Amino acid sequence: MSEKIVRSEEEWRRLLTPEQYRVLREGGTECAFTGAYWDFKGEGVFRCAGCGAALFSTNAKFNSGTGWPSFFEALEQGRITALPDHSHGMVRTEVRCARCDGHLGHLFDDGPLPTRQRYCINSAALVFDAAKEGQR
Repeated sequence: MSEKIVRSEEEWRRLLTPEQYRVLREGGTECAFTGAYWDFKGEGVFRCAGCGAALFSTNAKFNSGTGWPSFFEALEQGRITALPDHSHGMVRTEVRCARCDGHLGHLFDDGPLPTRQRYCINSAALVFDAAKEGQR
């Protein structure tokens, strides 16, 4: 994993779209079934929209029926940090990019085998990097 990225809020506002800023820096959530990647079928890697760190592979993406992109595992250990989240009267696990500390979404234990995990991620927190021919 690359070195931690620390930026001022002004820098983040300049680099991100308003929706990316709301999700990544303010912990927002996009509406279900509205993000670019909830039903996306391409092959490649999803990167953090804040810093470009590779986070999830399409090999781990599945249709959870929730309206958000869902993955059963991160690309590698250490790329994502998990924190307790007691907001909105719920007990959940928030997931953040380990490199830039951007809010990605939440982790639940109702996913498919082999991990039984469901990383429920906001599309606004991701950018897609298509697999190049020969890298599949």
